[in-house]
Amino acid sequence: QVQLVESGGGLVQAGGSLRISCVASGSIFSINAMLWYRQAPGKQRGRVAVITSGGSTNYADSVKGRFTISRDNAKNTVYLQMNSLKPEDTAVYYCNAHKGGLGYWGQGTQVTVSS
Repeated sequence: QVQLVESGGGLVQAGGSLRISCVASGSIFSINAMLWYRQAPGKQRGRVAVITSGGSTNYADSVKGRFTISRDNAKNTVYLQMNSLKPEDTAVYYCNAHKGGLGYWGQGTQVTVSS
């Protein structure tokens, strides 16, 4: 089992920045990849960014050049740095861990971008 706890969400003005975090605990050995997803009201949950165990990253087109995923292995933490935020980035952001063919989810953190 892997437990994930997100934090750092909040209210920010358009054009601003925010960094959200995800702390992993439990059986974190051999996690293949860590991902960030988001879900806006009335919309499906969509993948935002991924970082693999080898350090490779990939981003949704809508956030490329604005968001950066990173990790601190010593702290078992994955970050999502979000710059140049837009109102359409407003969503609940979820952390996800891939391990052994299974996906584990955190409870989510709300990010609201005001215009």
